[in-house]
Amino acid sequence: MTQRTEWTEPGAFQVAPGVHRIPLPLPSDGLRAVNVYAVEGDDGLVLVDGGWALEESRRRLEAALKEIGYGLGDITRFLVTHVHRDHYTQAVAVRREFGTRVSLGIGERATLELLTRPRRREDSPQLAQLLTCGARPLVERLKAAWREGGHDVLEWEMPDDWIDGRTELPLGGRDLLAVPTPGHTRGHLVFADLDGGLMFAGDHVLPHITPSIGFESAPGASPLGAYLDSLRIVRELPDLRLLPAHGPVTDSVHARVDALLAHHDERLDACAAAATAGSGTAYETARALSWTRRERHFDDLDLFNQMLATTETQAHLLVLVTQGRLRSHANGDGATVYEA
Repeated sequence: MTQRTEWTEPGAFQVAPGVHRIPLPLPSDGLRAVNVYAVEGDDGLVLVDGGWALEESRRRLEAALKEIGYGLGDITRFLVTHVHRDHYTQAVAVRREFGTRVSLGIGERATLELLTRPRRREDSPQLAQLLTCGARPLVERLKAAWREGGHDVLEWEMPDDWIDGRTELPLGGRDLLAVPTPGHTRGHLVFADLDGGLMFAGDHVLPHITPSIGFESAPGASPLGAYLDSLRIVRELPDLRLLPAHGPVTDSVHARVDALLAHHDERLDACAAAATAGSGTAYETARALSWTRRERHFDDLDLFNQMLATTETQAHLLVLVTQGRLRSHANGDGATVYEA
């Protein structure tokens, strides 16, 4: 077990008085686990994020809560940072059984309206996005990988309430500040415990990796532009202890935000250089770049991560157009081409 992976070990780990980190499994996922945080208050137990609605995840959550003297029925509320299934779907599953209140950022409404609407997989807006990126080979591979059948809406439901804008959330002896941080998703929130010196950061600020940008059912106009603005908003808050959704707890949000801003500056330069050298679409530009800390070639990524790489490259190219460093136009196939 390396230092980078020991955070995935099961259990309930106290990170502050009345706050426990509970890692839950993500089978067949490179991230390995997602941290949910149990916050004790005078009004009951609140969980920040819920995990993925999987049998093993539920067993791990029940066992971890038992360690600190609670059960699933003691959870009074889920504060969910964003709508991705490894954060949201288990909260919905627990609500079906115990009536637990589920809260989510209002920016996720458009995505959930799509996810809860019966439709065919072939009608996915993400397929249209990939075609705009010039990634027809990925679209064809994705269609070939899908099994026959429609879109499963059973695990997707609306929350009990929407958190709209920067909001104070009193939790019975502890106050959290919900701060909208769009970018990873349109409705992403972080929850800051300013008095306790903690930030429940979801996927907005991660200690070892950069969150994916731009791959969602209802993306905003400039996901990376929104993400960079959100990083700066978090940087303006007091420096807090980083409680991420993936990875170990670290001491400084500010230090990691500075590293993420520097990384995206470098990535913007790399995308501009690739586009200027003749890589026209987002898909072609992504293929010209290296990926992950290991500097892997695009072709060495699996299909899902190739899709993430393509849409993230698109997000960088959109920012470069906004900055005036590139211009764009549509080609005859409906894909967007970027050039100096």
